[in-house]
Amino acid sequence: MATFKLPDGPQDHPWVQTFHWLKNPLGYMEECAEKYGEIFTLRIGPVFKPQVFISNPQAIQQIFTTDTKQLDSGEPAGIKAPLLGQQSLLALEGKPHQRQRKLLTPPLHGERMLAYGDLIREITQQVTNKWQVGEPFNVLYSIQEISFEVILKAVFGLQEGSRYEQLKELLLKILNPEKPFVRGMMLLFPSLQKDLGAWSPWGKFLRLKAEIDTLIYAEIKERQEKPDPSRTDILSLMMAAKDENGQPMSDVELRDELITLLIAGHETTATSLTWALYWVHRFPQVREELLQELDNLGENLDANEIFKLPYLNAVCSETLRLYPVAMLALNRLVKSPLEVMGYNLEPGTLVIPCIYLTHHREDLYPDSKQFKPERFLERQFSSTEFLPFGGGNRRCIGMAFALFEMKLVLATVLSQWEMELADTEPVQPARKGALLGPSGGVKMVVRGRREESQRVFETSVS
Repeated sequence: MATFKLPDGPQDHPWVQTFHWLKNPLGYMEECAEKYGEIFTLRIGPVFKPQVFISNPQAIQQIFTTDTKQLDSGEPAGIKAPLLGQQSLLALEGKPHQRQRKLLTPPLHGERMLAYGDLIREITQQVTNKWQVGEPFNVLYSIQEISFEVILKAVFGLQEGSRYEQLKELLLKILNPEKPFVRGMMLLFPSLQKDLGAWSPWGKFLRLKAEIDTLIYAEIKERQEKPDPSRTDILSLMMAAKDENGQPMSDVELRDELITLLIAGHETTATSLTWALYWVHRFPQVREELLQELDNLGENLDANEIFKLPYLNAVCSETLRLYPVAMLALNRLVKSPLEVMGYNLEPGTLVIPCIYLTHHREDLYPDSKQFKPERFLERQFSSTEFLPFGGGNRRCIGMAFALFEMKLVLATVLSQWEMELADTEPVQPARKGALLGPSGGVKMVVRGRREESQRVFETSVS
C-alpha cells in the first residue's frame, strides 16, 4: 500500500499561515520558496486542507495534462463563488465543464473577436477624451471604465438606455463594495455568509445580486422573443450556440457565464493595462520603442495589425509576467493517488500551480524583478514557464480577447496622449481580494495630445 507524503512547509498553526497569506501573499510565497524550494505545503483557510504550491515547470506540465478523473478543479476543489453561480465554467468539472467550454470558445476567438476592434477603440477614445490636461488622476479608474464598457457592449451586447444604466450602476456597486475587506472575508469563509437583513453586509450582497439577475434574465427573455441574427455580441453568439446534442445553453447557464466573463474579464484586464501604462512611462526608452513601432504602421491602422506587433506583445507579456493579476492557477483536487516530484499525494490534497513564483524563477527570467520586455523577443517560453492565464483544461477562456483588448487600448492611449507619472516613487503590488494589483492605483498627468497621430486614430467619436 502506498505511503502518502506531503512536501515540507511552515509548521505554524493554519490560522497563522492564513494571516500571512492574506496580509503579504508575495512575501510569504517567496519566503517559503527560499526555505522549502519549488514545491511546499501550506494550510490556509477556509478549509485548511493541505495545499501543495508548485513552481517547477515540468511538474506544472504534469498537473495540466493529468486526466481530469484523477485531478480536476471546479467546486470540489474549493472554487466557490456565490456571485458566479453553480453553472459557471469555473465551478463546473468533468463533462459539464467540457461541454460549456466548447460552447463558449468560438465567440471569444478568431474573426469574431477581431470584429470588436473598432468598438474597443471607440470606447477608449470616449473615456480618455474626458481627461484634463495638467491634472493628476488615477489612471486605474479610467481603465476600469474602459474595460467595464467593453464588457457591457461587446459581451452583454447592451445598447445605452434604461437597462444598460441600471445594470451598470448595480454591477459597479457589487464589484466595488464599501467594505472590501469584509466582503473578501465573507467570500473566503462561508460561515460568515449570514443574511441578517437588507442592511447586513451579506444581506446587501444577496439583494444586489437578485436585482442584477432580474435585469440579465429580462435581457435574455427579450432576445429569445425577438431574435436578431445580425447581432454579433458575445451573449447573442452564446445564445445561438448548440452542443453536440443540438441543445442550447439554459438561461441559468447563460446568466452564470455572463457574470463569470464580467468578473474574470473586468478587473483583471483593467489591472494589467494599468501596470502596462505604469511600466511604459517609468522607462522612457520602452515608450519610445513602442511609439516607433506604432508609428511605423502608418495611416492604415487595423486591429489585426496592432494585435501582431512584436514589441507591443513583448511589453504586454512582461507586464503579465512581473506582477500577474492571478498569483496562482486554479486549485486542482487530487481524486486518486498522485505522484508529483517524488511526493505521493493522497486524495483530498489541493495542488496549486504558482504563477507568480514560476514567473520569478531566476533560471528562466534572470533579474526577474526588473521590467525587461526584450526577454520575450529573445526567446520563446513554454506554456508552463509563462502562464499568466493558467493552463490545461482550466486556461482562461478569455485569454485571446483579454490580450486583444489590452493591446488595442494601450496602442490607442499611447498614440494619442503625452503622459507622465505624477509620482517618482515606485508603485508596489498589493492584494486586491483574490487578485494582485498596484497599491493605490497609478497616478498620472496628461501633458497633451500627440497631434501628429490624431489622423491615424481618427474615428467618428467626438
